[in-house]
Amino acid sequence: MRIAVLGAGLAGITSAWECLRDGHEVVVLDRADKPADFTSKANAGLIAPGHAFAWASPKVPGIMLRSLWRNDQAIRYRPSLNLRQWRWLGQFLRQCTAERTKINTRRKTRLCQYSQSRLQTVSAETAFDYDHNTGGLIYFYRSSRSFEAAAIKSEILSSEGVGIETLDRDQVIARDPGLADAYPVISGALFVPSDESGDPYVFTDSLARRCVERGAQLQMQTEVTGIQTESGRVVAIQTSQGRVVADAFVLALGVFSPDLLHHLGVQVPIYPVKGYSVTLPARANHCLPKLGGVDEDNLLAYCPMGNRLRITATAEIGNYNTAHTPDDFRVMLPKARALMPRAADFSAPDYWAGLRPMTPTGLPLIGRSRWSNLWLNTGHGHMGWTMSCGSARILADLIIKKPPEIPLEGIDPTTMGVM
Repeated sequence: MRIAVLGAGLAGITSAWECLRDGHEVVVLDRADKPADFTSKANAGLIAPGHAFAWASPKVPGIMLRSLWRNDQAIRYRPSLNLRQWRWLGQFLRQCTAERTKINTRRKTRLCQYSQSRLQTVSAETAFDYDHNTGGLIYFYRSSRSFEAAAIKSEILSSEGVGIETLDRDQVIARDPGLADAYPVISGALFVPSDESGDPYVFTDSLARRCVERGAQLQMQTEVTGIQTESGRVVAIQTSQGRVVADAFVLALGVFSPDLLHHLGVQVPIYPVKGYSVTLPARANHCLPKLGGVDEDNLLAYCPMGNRLRITATAEIGNYNTAHTPDDFRVMLPKARALMPRAADFSAPDYWAGLRPMTPTGLPLIGRSRWSNLWLNTGHGHMGWTMSCGSARILADLIIKKPPEIPLEGIDPTTMGVM
């Protein structure tokens, strides 16, 4: 079967890889110059089933409200005249109940664990380097109150099979001496020894090369502009480089997925949530943390990547603009420097901002659309790195009519009105 994959980010390239493994002919289309040049380029780098909590929770509406006049909130809401934002926001807020939070967290955890196992399979098959670290991740808290609450909250992850250890501050530093400067502010931590980290950009670019070696066509600088349908099927894709014909089509365009489906009269609940990151160089005289993790009270993630330190924070619900200025980092960067002042060279920051394709539940859409040969693998939000390999395998199994290895509750497009 000839399969056209629309999108060369993590979701698209992992989908291409799994389809190639099943013996299909694959062509990948993307408007960017290189694979993983948009959402996947500089995200947090954490592979974290141990942090699979649903974003939509009872506390979030208050955080969003305060963000209208305070710039230090972990989730910022920037109202837009875009009707799509308001429609998405209404759906998101309906997920912010205790019951829905538990359901979505359980489903996310299940997908994240499966995806991590698939990532390990792909890593073993390809054996390329992407600054992979399998030592676990540390999620630490600054107050005993937040630490105790987190221990209770994490029981939902434990019930799904995630192994979680409780550490006091001395045990945290013993696990990772790179956090020694943070010793006075750490009350305790949750340590997930099975969590991992790595550079998603390097991984995706390397996997794209392996796809080409296996015979895939990679057509970059090719913008998808339309879909031609006939008798309940997609006949061809219109692009800036001409018409592309295939037997099946996989939509993995992230935040741009709704635009393409809109041409077909379909609305999908995906909206961009902007994330910010800073990558800092580290030399031999610096004291990089050994493991990645999260300063939970500030929702500040950090990840060592070879001779670099990646810092990420902030989720901004606004528009499709990826522009940024140093002022956008004036809250997160000083917090990171106060936390680990000797970890890297804070005078040489490499700033980045990208758009996460979020659904209201935080779960992606994976499966067949109402067109018999148009498949979706999109909407992975802030955990695309963790979810990508499993999502791709689920998609590939569905295409060949093989039952997926995990239940599809919450990710089947038919449950989201994309039939």
